Amino acid sequence: MAETGTLNMIQALNDALDQYMERDEDAVILGEDVGHFGGVFRVTNGLQEKYGSERVFDTPLAEAGIVGMAIGMGLAGLRPIVEIQFADFIFPAFDQIVNELAKYRYRSGGQYAPRVLIRTPYGGGIRGGHYHSQSPEVYFAHTPGLRVVVPSGPYEAKGLLLGALECADPVIFLEPKRIYRAARGEIPLDYYTLPLERARVVRKGEDITLVAWGAMLHTCQEAAALAEGEGYDVELIDLQSLAPYDLRSLVRSVERTGRMVVVHEAPMTCGFGAELVAAVQAAAFDCLKAPLQRVTGFDTPFPYTLEDHYLPSAERITRELARTIEY
Repeated sequence: MAETGTLNMIQALNDALDQYMERDEDAVILGEDVGHFGGVFRVTNGLQEKYGSERVFDTPLAEAGIVGMAIGMGLAGLRPIVEIQFADFIFPAFDQIVNELAKYRYRSGGQYAPRVLIRTPYGGGIRGGHYHSQSPEVYFAHTPGLRVVVPSGPYEAKGLLLGALECADPVIFLEPKRIYRAARGEIPLDYYTLPLERARVVRKGEDITLVAWGAMLHTCQEAAALAEGEGYDVELIDLQSLAPYDLRSLVRSVERTGRMVVVHEAPMTCGFGAELVAAVQAAAFDCLKAPLQRVTGFDTPFPYTLEDHYLPSAERITRELARTIEY
């Protein structure tokens, strides 16, 4: 039996990076403070000491330069692993990501395909205000040529990160920082991967399908428990991958329950929940018993003092579950 250990998400991510660096000598880690300091959240702690400053190194505070350099390194045959300190700081590198990294394989007819993985902590829950709390996943899910992956716990974080590192496509790997240390779990200490395109059914239910990813999965677990106390049987799905996403699993669930609520931290308008609602209603329209609904952040900048009101709460989600079931 494989050895296991109780790790939080930071430790699980660190373990994944360590094991991959040991396997692939072309792998390099770069970003602001990822070296001696071990990253602002300590995800890369100890890796420079183990693998040296040529493979784990600090960069200037210039996100466009960081990603541009990583693309060049990928074209030269290396396997760059980029850390952007906060997802809110990824926007200066937006052109490099969506106009260069995402399009290299297509524009070169498959001759050039830089394997670059970009890790970044995202989302609210740490009193970071509007420059340290945003959820930009939909910008990248909208871009052909990129994969977007979001883990929800330590087991998923390690397996999905190793799966992403083995993937030939560019990957945006969004890490929900609110649960970096809060989520703990028993996970294998050996090397394992999880498939990037598959949603995970966390809880079986018959009355309604509840879909989330990242930190919102934990809030939805609370909501499902509250709804159970009110007599509602909720099926909870962790999407895990947003690009591509597992539409088949969502449709299979909604064909049985007839209802769906999607939860995410990002604003409602043009959020990723809109894509899921549109796709599921088109594929399962004849099975629907109620309109498909979303519980999201509001269409405002992410607030500081009103953070708890902005983020979807278990109570707000439970009210929507009840309203949709009783439609």
